[in-house]
Amino acid sequence: MPWEKANKNLIQLLEKTVVEYPCDRRMMFGSPTFFVNDNIFAGVHQNTAILRLSDTDRAALYAAHKEAGPFTPMPGRPMKEYAALPESLCKNTAVFKDFLERSFKYARTLSPRPARRKKKSNLNL
Repeated sequence: MPWEKANKNLIQLLEKTVVEYPCDRRMMFGSPTFFVNDNIFAGVHQNTAILRLSDTDRAALYAAHKEAGPFTPMPGRPMKEYAALPESLCKNTAVFKDFLERSFKYARTLSPRPARRKKKSNLNL
């Protein structure tokens, strides 16, 4: 599957919508990705917005919106807890804001990720 650049319309929509959330912005997948407690809660990958949701919220999303599905950045490798929403669903402001809010609240309940240790250099200077 060839790599596609992140959808600029989705990036703009997501950035406009997350301004009300206290979160960190970092670049991943070639586009802005948003974090709370060092955990991703929203981002854009190619032509989908990705949201981290609880099992219950993912089930509700998939039941109500057949066009949404698991976030699978590589074929056969879905990322646990993440849903992918196509642009058409994100343009439904009420639905997008509802699930973005659920994503933020869920990620906020997760423990902060531990700091990674720096690798030791093999250079003996």
